[in-house]
Amino acid sequence: MAAFFIATLTIKNPEKFQEYAQKVPATLAPFGGEFLTKGKVGEALSGSANHQVAAIVKFPDLHSVSDWYKSDAYQAIIPVRDEGADVTLISYEVPA
Repeated sequence: MAAFFIATLTIKNPEKFQEYAQKVPATLAPFGGEFLTKGKVGEALSGSANHQVAAIVKFPDLHSVSDWYKSDAYQAIIPVRDEGADVTLISYEVPA
């Protein structure tokens, strides 16, 4: 069953965020992860958006999302991520 994670981010340091953003794709590939979309928040149609940027990444399954997050490659760039942005990552399983 396919899985996704949605990342919501508020940028703190644009240079560090760019460094992180450039490194993420190489960490996704070994786990079958691929960006579906990423971009700046537009208009909050209902409720509020407390972040500036969002991304949706697709994986083959939840196990792959977890393995990616725990991987040495991704763990190595978390300090750069945390310097660059406040981030929330939430995974979702999508029924077939």
